[in-house]
Amino acid sequence: MALSAMFLLMFLILHLSVNLLSVFSPHAFNVASEFMGYNPLIQFLMQPILGFAVIFHFVMGFVLEIKNNKARPVKYAVSGASANSTWMSRNMIISGAVVLAFLALHLYDFWWHEINYKYIEGLMPDEGRFWGELHEKFGNPVRLAFYVIAFVLLGLHLAHGFQSSFQSIGARHPKYTPAIKTIGNWYAVLIPLGFIFIAVFHFVTQ
Repeated sequence: MALSAMFLLMFLILHLSVNLLSVFSPHAFNVASEFMGYNPLIQFLMQPILGFAVIFHFVMGFVLEIKNNKARPVKYAVSGASANSTWMSRNMIISGAVVLAFLALHLYDFWWHEINYKYIEGLMPDEGRFWGELHEKFGNPVRLAFYVIAFVLLGLHLAHGFQSSFQSIGARHPKYTPAIKTIGNWYAVLIPLGFIFIAVFHFVTQ
């Protein structure tokens, strides 16, 4: 669970970096998207690995939730959960489920579109299409609102998941745990905020 989380944390940085190009340089975004979309190494090796990591992470999340519930079928008579843990740490399954729903929409918007374009319709590569397609998607205020809500919940999920993943692999020590928590807090804010900025930018510049 922790290792798949760390892999996805690195992927989010790469994904945000490429998408930020759409704000500052449409041409650079088109070039990067063309490379990512047609490079065989990325398409037939890295993309399946990413897909497996996403599915594995979410399945393990639900499995662990079920195991935790079975381990304590009878609840404590008095529970001081709020005094011992954050709401987010106790409800990772909820934010995870919302993020999963968001991923389904995101895959429909972009991944399925690419599959249809390249393999079903068999259209020729067009480097200039990527920015226009991304820009058009965020012209819908309902889609924008859902994306923003999903990114906020992603941030809450990351706020606990970042430091929790390091703790799960044994990286817990008075010397560096505070630094991990600080980096995790910044990560949980900046990554979702970056995606929200991109979505809002494309909406207001329609």
